[in-house]
Amino acid sequence: IILQNRNVLARAKNGTGKTAAYIIPCIEKTDTTKNHIQVLILIPTRELALQTSAIVKEIGKHLGLQCMVTTGGTSLKDDIMRLYNTIHVIVATPGRILDLASKNVADLSKCKTIIMDEADKLLSPEFQPVLEQIIGLCDPSHQICLFSATFPVTVKGFCQKFVPNPYSINLMDELTLRGITQFYAYVEERQKVHCLNTLFSKLEINQSIIFCNSVNRVELLAKKITELGYSCYYIHAKMQQANRNRVFHEFRNGATRHLVTSDLFTRGIDIQSVNVVINFDFPKNSETYLHRIGRSGRFGHLGLAVNLITYDDRHSLRRVEQELGTEIRPIPANIDRGLYVG
Repeated sequence: IILQNRNVLARAKNGTGKTAAYIIPCIEKTDTTKNHIQVLILIPTRELALQTSAIVKEIGKHLGLQCMVTTGGTSLKDDIMRLYNTIHVIVATPGRILDLASKNVADLSKCKTIIMDEADKLLSPEFQPVLEQIIGLCDPSHQICLFSATFPVTVKGFCQKFVPNPYSINLMDELTLRGITQFYAYVEERQKVHCLNTLFSKLEINQSIIFCNSVNRVELLAKKITELGYSCYYIHAKMQQANRNRVFHEFRNGATRHLVTSDLFTRGIDIQSVNVVINFDFPKNSETYLHRIGRSGRFGHLGLAVNLITYDDRHSLRRVEQELGTEIRPIPANIDRGLYVG
């Protein structure tokens, strides 16, 4: 598809071979008899850029292909010297390539293939205007290939504007927030356990999963919940796999009502009987939030998500709402049972 000069929108998580999936056709398309930049690979971080350029060099080493990597934090002078020689493929972070292109050192005017890896990170608010400028400096007949694990609103908006008629590839189970009613409660850290106790007594919980941000907090909270007189299991990343599997299996079979866990237990909870998810600790980003709260699209399933928010979480809350295009409302005194009890 890349060889056909189509725009591509590919959704895949890390470790699925996406880097090779775009590098091989890009190398195939490159005409090494021409001495201009033909492929621009945009990457959000320096480490990933170095890794990607190493793969390009390895795959293209017998083809006379010239690849360079340029990122912030390295010598601009060295990059300028390198660009006096022939470069076919350039792997770059957005700020640095814009700097070089606007100084007329990197000539992108004949660059027809733009790859955006980890596009959800590339299209954060601070990068987006930079990317728009870079695209404007490339060959008008360019193709754009976007690779991303998640497609937040920013990516969708960008695609509508800059990536017409893309060929879409989705290698992930679509997680959805459809059918999930989301609330938040502002609390101080020391009030969280009391607040959780109130939720337990007020809500009609069939089964619940409660998320904490660290292994230590998982164990402490599970102990507190047991002390409050509720049956509760816990799992986290430091437990042996066999123990985790056993606990999860017993929870799935209804041996206990509550499960406290860290983020290892994510990627959409497809246990039909779980009707309440509580973020005891609010997650740091929207992808983790979606993985905790979202369900795979095949379960059209009612559920309730309650987020305990401290003063420090307030910006993360708004960012999650914005990036996922969802609404998390203040928790009312009484929650309509029809929202989450089947």
